[in-house]
Amino acid sequence: MNTTDIAPTMARLFAELVNGTATFDGGYIVNTGDIGLVESLEKLSAADASRSTNDGATIAAHVQHERYGLALMNRWAREGGDPFADAKWDEAWKTREVDAATWREIRNGFASEARQWLEVLRTPRETSGTELNGMVASIAHFAYHMGAIRQIDKQARGPKEGTF
Repeated sequence: MNTTDIAPTMARLFAELVNGTATFDGGYIVNTGDIGLVESLEKLSAADASRSTNDGATIAAHVQHERYGLALMNRWAREGGDPFADAKWDEAWKTREVDAATWREIRNGFASEARQWLEVLRTPRETSGTELNGMVASIAHFAYHMGAIRQIDKQARGPKEGTF
């Protein structure tokens, strides 16, 4: 199947999560005035990113996990095949305490992978049903981790409804 008809929708929804709603008239996933996850992460220090809630994963681990997942999706877009066959998902979750340089590298790598994936979503392509499911799921999965990050540290949260 071809993504021509759905590409603009996928790109719009993912762009809201990554970049916020500033270039859009309102939001479908996040509230109007939300700056998106990339800019939200810029507000957090390495110490903030190293904290967890209730002994859960740190923000740095969530961001590294999303970075890795997006890198696999981008690899699929470039090369095809199944980049998930040899995926090492556990590595990202080992990310605990980060220093400023490591946190900056994680954030920058994450932002780069997110921008690349946004371009993939924006560009129509032929896919199988399974591939299209993966593309759509990548948006929902990203939103899940964005929500988790925003629950761990309120500095990363977007505006409350009605406050914009």
